[in-house]
Amino acid sequence: MKLQLALDKSAMGLSFMCLAHCLLIPVVVILLPTAIAIPLEDELFHKALLIGVIPMSIIALIMGCRNHKKWAVLLWGAYGLSILFFAGFFGHDIVGETGEKILTVIGSLLIIVGHYKNYRLCGKHQKCEC
Repeated sequence: MKLQLALDKSAMGLSFMCLAHCLLIPVVVILLPTAIAIPLEDELFHKALLIGVIPMSIIALIMGCRNHKKWAVLLWGAYGLSILFFAGFFGHDIVGETGEKILTVIGSLLIIVGHYKNYRLCGKHQKCEC
């Protein structure tokens, strides 16, 4: 049984990788000239990314917590978002470039943990419609 589950997960993962490869390569080829023109190191790009990540994370975590009622999960995301916000908007000036990168990694990892816990709890919760 455990082997079958492991094989299922592995097959799904490899299938997803194949699908992503097949779908993303044409998109990358089409968008490559545009991507080269957009400097990814630009602070404006990072702030725009944050403006997209913050509301998406808040909505997803709150929706999940309403269903499974484990509000501590929201704290993981909130801590991560707070650190990421600080790093993105003030980190470079206060803690320098290296400190900003370290804070960004820590904040991102906390957000990932929060979303992973949320995802797992939603999967276990019977009424969850996530």
